[in-house]
Amino acid sequence: MEKMVNKFYKNKKILVTGATGFKGSWLCLWLNEIGAKVYGIGFSPNKNKNLFYKLKLNKKIKCSLVDVRNFKKLKKIIQTFKPEIVFHMAAQPLIIKGYTDPVDTYTINSVGTLNILEILRSNNKVKSIVCVTSDKCYKSNNSIKGFVEEDSLGGEDPYSGSKACAEIIANTYNQSFFKNKKRCGVATVRAGNVIGGGDWSENRLIPDCIKSINSNKTIVLRNPYFNRPWQHVLEPLNGYLILAKKLYENPLKFSGAWNFGSEKNTVTDVLTVVKKIIKIWGRGKLKFKKKNKYYEQKNLQLNINKAKKKLSWRPKLTIFESIHFTVEWYKKTLIDKKNPYLVTKNQIKEFLNH
Repeated sequence: MEKMVNKFYKNKKILVTGATGFKGSWLCLWLNEIGAKVYGIGFSPNKNKNLFYKLKLNKKIKCSLVDVRNFKKLKKIIQTFKPEIVFHMAAQPLIIKGYTDPVDTYTINSVGTLNILEILRSNNKVKSIVCVTSDKCYKSNNSIKGFVEEDSLGGEDPYSGSKACAEIIANTYNQSFFKNKKRCGVATVRAGNVIGGGDWSENRLIPDCIKSINSNKTIVLRNPYFNRPWQHVLEPLNGYLILAKKLYENPLKFSGAWNFGSEKNTVTDVLTVVKKIIKIWGRGKLKFKKKNKYYEQKNLQLNINKAKKKLSWRPKLTIFESIHFTVEWYKKTLIDKKNPYLVTKNQIKEFLNH
């Protein structure tokens, strides 16, 4: 499957919004390595620590730093580049920042999606659009059975609500405009808690752990017993690539919402993950934060049967293999001073051969 997908993308014109972000950087490198013509739209990243620059992607692909809320600039780029496939990944991705800056969170995640779709609906070159949202878009029901794509949208916090809004926007645009074009598919993708090398985001478990261990500080856990469907970043990206190809070839059949998570009953709590990180790294200590003032859903699990059945996609790595991939990336780049580009490229290759 992966060989067919990689061959399909050669020389295809691909637009990736959120290119300078964590997931966007991994996707842009993957696409560039398999010969796609990539144009990235990103936001001003931290040049000292951002993965995009460590991978030298600013020299490998075309990229513009544009706020996705800037309709005029976005439109000019898209009309000039004329993409065949679009991965809309640009977002404010953090739950806690959703509380401290809800307006930015809502406008980036919902208005940004609206802008992309509004511009693309008059573009006759585009054949496939994948809008990346989140597993947090579902209305909380504290179930451990796993959300299915038809479950109610909602969100108890601004970040989750903003992603539910993006889902609604994408669905209405697909039903009202793209569905009638017959030659352009629109899908939304909902992934679980993604981990992987090169993520330096604030208030994220893995980056916080690595920063603490590397600076000989104690890891502080705010929700040690919360369960999450952890998965390596390459897992959902593989799903996105398979889905975009299917949308390109059969838009009516594959448009809609898709879950990309871990296998059933593989949710793992935060404490177990952190203990594994400490073991792989060889040192580290932890403590619990006494009180968490922000609401976060205790249990999250996605039902991935639809993607497994209709896309022939399934997770390749176990949770502990995913953690090992992630920690090894940081160890090789921070401790062994290996080239981040080569480490990342080799992990993509290892993943595909898994």
